[in-house]
Amino acid sequence: MQSRTPASRTGRPRSAAADTAILAATRQALVELGWSKLTLSDVATRAGVAKTTLYRRWAGKNELVVDAVAELFDELEVPDLGSLAADIEGVVVQFAAILARPEARSGLMAVVAESTRDDALRERIRASIVDRQMRLVLQGRARAQRRGELPPEPDPEEAARTVGLIFDMVAGAVVHRTLVSGKPADEEWVHSFIRILLLGLVGAARTP
Repeated sequence: MQSRTPASRTGRPRSAAADTAILAATRQALVELGWSKLTLSDVATRAGVAKTTLYRRWAGKNELVVDAVAELFDELEVPDLGSLAADIEGVVVQFAAILARPEARSGLMAVVAESTRDDALRERIRASIVDRQMRLVLQGRARAQRRGELPPEPDPEEAARTVGLIFDMVAGAVVHRTLVSGKPADEEWVHSFIRILLLGLVGAARTP
């Protein structure tokens, strides 16, 4: 099934307050009803808006849930804790805490499963979640380079590949640990993961 692309519309500008209410209502419905029973009608009722308001913003349930989950990940920040290891630990702990929330866990797993047969939905996940959170790697790497913990990468293409790999390693490991394996990203696991990650980063940086 392919995601529908809403036609371009003119008229009154979107209300940020309505968007916030709709996304919050979507997450609440995910927790209380689960993916299979969640409907746009129920979300509209919870948010106190007309169903047509949802359809002016989102093509359907898949896209709505992606945006509702993406908003949670926008809470992530790279703390400045004095070292690359401490900064990464701060992000990993935040990320694991978000994934432990029922609305994030059920929503992310559902849309990823649905995206295996919906290319447009997969692209929306990439744009709304993956690409937006790549900022965390860019910020953390730039700070580590200013501290002298990582060398600069003058080649833009190589730098972009490095950023993508770091994101994949961190996000993939935490998602697998918490959602696939169903195990906690506790202090011992986080420390072990960061130690191995830094060995790779520092080793790669020293390789001519």
